[in-house]
Amino acid sequence: MANFIVKNMLEHLKEACGVFGALDFEHRPVFPYVYWGLRGQNHRGHQSHGFLTFDGRFHAHRGLDLVPKIKREAIQKWVRKLPGHVGLGHVRYTTSGGTDEQSLVKSAAPILERAGKTKIAISFNGNIVNGPKITREIKGKFPSFQYNFDAQLISRKLLLKLRKEGDLASSVRSCMKEIEGAFSVAGITQKGELFAFKDPYGIRPLCCGYSEDRKTCAVSSETVGLDINGLEFDFEINPGELVTASEDGFVREQLVRCEKRALCAFEFAYFARPDSMLGDKFVYEVREEFGRNLGREYPETTEDVDIIISMPETGNDAAFGLHELTGKRWERASRRHRYVTERAFILLPEERYTTIDRKINIIDHKMVGKNVAVVDDSIVRGDTTKVVVKKLRKMGAKKVYLFITFPRIIGPCFYGVDMATYGELIGSRYEAEEIAKIVGADAVKYQSVDGLVKATGLSRNELCLGCITEKYPTPMAQKLADEMKERFEKGYKETGRIYEVATH
Repeated sequence: MANFIVKNMLEHLKEACGVFGALDFEHRPVFPYVYWGLRGQNHRGHQSHGFLTFDGRFHAHRGLDLVPKIKREAIQKWVRKLPGHVGLGHVRYTTSGGTDEQSLVKSAAPILERAGKTKIAISFNGNIVNGPKITREIKGKFPSFQYNFDAQLISRKLLLKLRKEGDLASSVRSCMKEIEGAFSVAGITQKGELFAFKDPYGIRPLCCGYSEDRKTCAVSSETVGLDINGLEFDFEINPGELVTASEDGFVREQLVRCEKRALCAFEFAYFARPDSMLGDKFVYEVREEFGRNLGREYPETTEDVDIIISMPETGNDAAFGLHELTGKRWERASRRHRYVTERAFILLPEERYTTIDRKINIIDHKMVGKNVAVVDDSIVRGDTTKVVVKKLRKMGAKKVYLFITFPRIIGPCFYGVDMATYGELIGSRYEAEEIAKIVGADAVKYQSVDGLVKATGLSRNELCLGCITEKYPTPMAQKLADEMKERFEKGYKETGRIYEVATH
């Protein structure tokens, strides 16, 4: 009986990617640092991965799926294949360009671009809002240019200036001023210089660190990429800042003034690993406070709860916080299958299991006759949430209350999260009470926006809250969201990602 592929229907969101770069000043092989930096951040991208190193020439390896495990006896083979003292790594999910296998192969990064004798390599995390405009500009300079994904737009913009002026800072400044969107970039010049920069709002994280002897330096999307390599965190790159590696330390240049910081709030709720640091706090500490907030905000509901369970892994810390505040038992009866990591899986025709059945196991006898509080990070489309509630009812749960740490998502994201239309968002059409009826829960309780902001330790003016407030940090994103919402409410059928189908 033939097997067939069924695409993953996980509720959880996907982000653009994670980046890592490292340079060893004693010219030792840098590949092991890059490899482990990516392994530590593989949660940021499962669709493709890539390594690129430099020893006077560029060397690259790219592939689909997770970063591969390398056996001890094979490490020297990889080092010979990817020699050099400076390197980049990249893991990716798709939020721009095609999602078919051919497109994913083409868009695997890091990418190396050239114009004449000028070359540059980059790893990129984010999403560009004014992509069509930048594409038209690049085609005017490179008539044969074919757009596949956003990292090309960054690299080509850099090349335009580098080819003309040879000045990295000037090239980066032009990107910051002319490209709208989220971009945290690590790169290598054709001279082997390691550099990194952020967009003027700092929407995606990117940090820097060193080895204890200061002979190795690195840039990483998250601090865990440094930790896994035994490197010490030094600083988070500022919005609008360019850093370049030198033996005397990172050289920092503020190229564009930061008018408003806008770190993605969803990094705290879902994307970042709990042991990473964002701002001045570890992510797990923030998530614990999310759980305590839910208890403070909904005391009458929590009073009716018998047990708390969480959707692993991102609900675990919040569940602990809710348990800590309320004294209600946190029953660790939901567990993730650690080695079921596929983003697509094989089913026999007679099977009707969903992804949630494959990846998460819930101990059924713990649910019988209980009023259960389920702690999760978000509700996006509602499909998987409905499956979870139905499963708990079947197990004998008396009542099911959903406690959601991220406030109701009411608008699309333009900055690197795979929710780019109003139609796919259940929260854009329904209030919490209506959502509870749709998914079969007794109640859906979202953390408040104010509670989320306070827990992060940052202010509203330091976070991007666009998807939960419809107030976006960049002007074109705001314009597109307003126009598309008006059209959607009048019955317009969305045909693709707003920022890709818009004519701007």
